[in-house]
Amino acid sequence: MIKVLMVDVDGVLINGRPWDGKHWSTDLETDLGLSPSLFHERFFTPYWDKIVTGKLDILSALKPVLSDLSPYLTPEEFIAYWFKNDARLNTELIESLEFYRSAGVRIYLATNQEHLRAEYITQTLKLGKLVDAVYYSAALGVKKLDHAFFEKVTNLSKLRPEEIILIDDTLANIIAAKECGWHAIHWTKESDLASELAQF
Repeated sequence: MIKVLMVDVDGVLINGRPWDGKHWSTDLETDLGLSPSLFHERFFTPYWDKIVTGKLDILSALKPVLSDLSPYLTPEEFIAYWFKNDARLNTELIESLEFYRSAGVRIYLATNQEHLRAEYITQTLKLGKLVDAVYYSAALGVKKLDHAFFEKVTNLSKLRPEEIILIDDTLANIIAAKECGWHAIHWTKESDLASELAQF
């Protein structure tokens, strides 16, 4: 019997902009005057690994970058734009997860997030109500695909590795999870939860 599903967020439960599913930064230059490629180079490339593992505060990292690239845009305004435009919920999957949870399957989030977005997706987008617990990289100090992520989640959840099924859209995470003794489903746009779980 399936006991536990560990569900990834981005690319699985959330897929881009609410109205069309495109990447949240698609209209970043038009809307905020920021070049997506330049912003990625100046912010995500040097800082994101530290931010998403809880070693650097996102607002502190954003402030000097925005001060240089867009002096009239505050970190808070940028974050509000980003989160709002990266919030298309996979309602079909959510309904399926609710069905399995009602049947006794425990549902958890296992995701790479920094603290503010973790709060946004659990509280504002209400994904916290869907699950029994949330495990995210900034709180754990390590991110998928590091084996330590899966080991820490296994210990915190008080489960055996073989009891856990990861649902994730990143193949490298699937491989790492299996190397740590988890089962795993490589999620794609064509995936159907019932069909994927039928193999277990």
